[in-house]
Amino acid sequence: MEYKTGSLGRVIMARFDHGDDLLAGLKELLVKENLRTGWFQILGGLLQAGVVTGPKEPTMPPDPVWATVDGAREVVGSGSVFWEGDEPRIHLHAALGHHGETMTACVRKNTKVYLILEVIIFELQGIDATRPWFADGGFNRLNFGD
Repeated sequence: MEYKTGSLGRVIMARFDHGDDLLAGLKELLVKENLRTGWFQILGGLLQAGVVTGPKEPTMPPDPVWATVDGAREVVGSGSVFWEGDEPRIHLHAALGHHGETMTACVRKNTKVYLILEVIIFELQGIDATRPWFADGGFNRLNFGD
């Protein structure tokens, strides 16, 4: 385990509307605001998303199991933001429910908002961290600077 301590900086509240691309819009906001390190919560609905529901087997690197969300889902999720070079890396896990059935997944691509989705982002200050590619693991891993 590694860790660093820091403090809260800015708090950004955003609303995404029906049909918006959540991940693309979130990346755009992070770049515009130059928010380099943060934690966020989402609440609302998704109509579409490409998600990973876990690995096929508990191996490293993992072989992800992909699923497509297609249709209205209630959503609550939590994620982090750290950068790799000039690009923000978003890591978002969410519970997506429909008619009493819930899927928990890592939300990765092709996100379309259903009705409305609210996001609150907490900027973390004093933590020098990035999310570079970790070849041994086959994923982008949180890395603390010196």
